[in-house]
Amino acid sequence: MSKKQTGLLAVVRIRGTVDQPKPIKHALKLLRLTRPNHAVVVPDDGTHKGMLQKVKDVVTWGEIDKKTLSDLINKRGRLRGNKKIDIKFLKEHKFESKAAFITAVFDGKADMRHIDGLKPIFRLHPPRKGFKSVKNPITRGGDLGYRGEKINALLVRMM
Repeated sequence: MSKKQTGLLAVVRIRGTVDQPKPIKHALKLLRLTRPNHAVVVPDDGTHKGMLQKVKDVVTWGEIDKKTLSDLINKRGRLRGNKKIDIKFLKEHKFESKAAFITAVFDGKADMRHIDGLKPIFRLHPPRKGFKSVKNPITRGGDLGYRGEKINALLVRMM
């Protein structure tokens, strides 16, 4: 029924929606990136890569590693009502521990977007030491677009 997932992508919104065309606003809505400095974790598949190409002038993304995902969930993961993720909530959803939950998300066995009561976004601070440029892509010394493994360093600076 479902294809084998190859990994996870962390997507961070950098720019706002002023003067953005409707297709870009719609793709951001589908990704649930409603505000700057919000991040989501999505599967690395064709559907999401197509959306990321559409919004490449507004977001940055790359492959997230397990340690950064763990830190992100522990520090910035929230339930409805802005409560931290606790073991009681995880046990109600058939996870033995926070480590088991993080492993399930990383391995693609659990999807944060489909767990009732869990917010699929992470609200982050602006990065320490700031962005280089929010108007230029990575290839020209900016911060927009695909950055690969370097997304982990950016997320650490934003937590």
